[in-house]
Amino acid sequence: MGTPDFAVPALTQIISEGHLVAAVYTRAPRPGGRRGLEPTPSPVHAVALRFGIEVMTPRSLRSGEAAATLRGFKPDAVVVAAYGLILPKAILDVPPKGCLNLHASLLPRWRGAAPIQRAIMVGDLETGITVMRMEEGLDTGPVALTERIAIGPDANAGEISGQLAHAGAVLIVRALLLLEEDALIFTPQATAGVTYAHKIDKAEARIDWTKPAVDVHNLVRGLAPFPGAFFEAELGKGVERVKVLRTEISKESGTPGRVLDAYMTIACGQGALRLLEVQRSGRAPMPAADFLRGARLSEGTLLAPKTDAPL
Repeated sequence: MGTPDFAVPALTQIISEGHLVAAVYTRAPRPGGRRGLEPTPSPVHAVALRFGIEVMTPRSLRSGEAAATLRGFKPDAVVVAAYGLILPKAILDVPPKGCLNLHASLLPRWRGAAPIQRAIMVGDLETGITVMRMEEGLDTGPVALTERIAIGPDANAGEISGQLAHAGAVLIVRALLLLEEDALIFTPQATAGVTYAHKIDKAEARIDWTKPAVDVHNLVRGLAPFPGAFFEAELGKGVERVKVLRTEISKESGTPGRVLDAYMTIACGQGALRLLEVQRSGRAPMPAADFLRGARLSEGTLLAPKTDAPL
């Protein structure tokens, strides 16, 4: 059970190790394509089709029919990786060896929907991938295996997600081998150090230049490449939204939100931030130097402060 690119390495590794994948559960195709009209299958869906695996796309798993359908596949175990639907007790009880979840954090830190983003946004120096047995609580189940990785000072969520996805693929195959031998040992999570990685709210993505440069840098890293931290500015054709995808901290200072030089160094509440890669609405990401050739954002410009206006 999985949906985004993050879950693809786990599925392909499980298949390559010779396990019989009876079915793949994923989110239903969503509008996409050139004009947003053609339904686009999820990355996991596409892989399952390539391997000829039956694909299920239920809107919910809470019905008795959903549990009956899963029982029909006679699974020994269920592997879950960023699926996107809640598994009720009736589903969790179907596989005799349980439901194993690949969770992208060092539990109990960062339970919930956005563990990678939250870890980077607060400046964590490490994170990891965890194999846990699922229960009804939100990521509260006992832990079997963990792999740690460092978070570099400039690493973003996309890069860390890729690293964890590949580490998780190796880890889940190891877990299934141990599970098959009844040798997978689960340990209850610690009661101390619990934090929750709540879903990213779109209001959080708007950059607040009054915050310290390191905090804005971490926000940019945590939200790159998607949904992307952003600011708004007059670029010659009205106010536009600009996503910021890469930055570096500068020792310069000034009024928060002030453009300090011709290289897109922006003053923050403490220190400043040089913008390295940005993206204008409807365009591809580009180096800041290329952006400046087509945008009127000169030295001395004061970027609008963060407001509570609708996004």
